[in-house]
Amino acid sequence: MQAYTGFAQVYDTFMDNIPYDKWSEYLIQLLSKYEVSEGLVLDLGCGTGSITERLFKKGYDMIGIDNSEEMLAIALEKLSESLSEEELEEGRRNILYLLQDMREFELYGTVKAVVSICDSMNYILSEEDLIKVFGLVNNYLDTNGVFIFDMNTEYKYEKILADNTIAENREDTSFIWDNYYDVEEKLNEYDLTIYVKEEEDLFRRFDETHYQRAYSLDTIKRLIEEAGMEFVTAYDAFTNEEPKETSERIYIVAREKRQEKKYYTDEQ
Repeated sequence: MQAYTGFAQVYDTFMDNIPYDKWSEYLIQLLSKYEVSEGLVLDLGCGTGSITERLFKKGYDMIGIDNSEEMLAIALEKLSESLSEEELEEGRRNILYLLQDMREFELYGTVKAVVSICDSMNYILSEEDLIKVFGLVNNYLDTNGVFIFDMNTEYKYEKILADNTIAENREDTSFIWDNYYDVEEKLNEYDLTIYVKEEEDLFRRFDETHYQRAYSLDTIKRLIEEAGMEFVTAYDAFTNEEPKETSERIYIVAREKRQEKKYYTDEQ
C-alpha cells in the first residue's frame, strides 16, 4: 500500500468536488438500516477525516485508521478547527486517530461497525491481504456488528479511467494524473505529479505512484466468507438497488459471524 505523502497537503483541495455530505448521509442511512445508530465506529483508511468527522458530528464515537502520517496530521488539524470554543472547553471527546496499516491494525476492544469509504479497499492489491483485512475486521466487530465499505468497479477502471490523463490547475496548486489500467492483471496504476506553491513564482514538485486493484463482486463475496464473515448485500453506490454492469462504485455490507476467531498477522 502506498501512503499519500506530497499529495496529502493538497488532497482536500482537489477532492472538493466530492459531495462528502451526501456520501456521509448515505453511509449513515446504511448504518441505521443495519441497526447501528450510535456507538463506536471504526473508519479504515480515513485519510484526512472528511467522512470520519461527519460521522462524529452525527453522534458516533469514532476511531480513524490510516497509514499516512501526513493525512492524519491534516485530519487532526481539521478536527481542532471545527470544534467550537465551548466544545473545546467542555473537553468533548475527540476522534481517536491511529497511524496503522489496515492489514495489521490493532484495537483495544470491539466496535459496533467498521466503515471504509473512498475506495480504500482497492488499495489492497492481493487476495491474501484482503482476507487479512476482512479477518481483522471480523475480530474487532461486536456480535452481529456490520462492515460497510465501497469499491471502484472493474467497469470504472476499464471504461472510465483506463489509459487517460487528468490534469487540474488551481491558483496555488496543480496536478497531472497519468492513469494506466492492466485488464489482465486488473491493476490500476496512476502516476501523480503535484506542484505546490511555496513562494512567489516558486513551486515545489512532488511525484507519487499509486496502485489499486479491481475485484469482481463474486471475488469479494468469496473473500468475505473465507475471512469468516457473512456477506449481506451489495448496492449500486448511493442507491438501494443492486449493482449493475455499468456501476462505477458499489457499496458492500458484511456482518460479523460468531465463531472461533483467529487473528491475522504478518506471520500468516
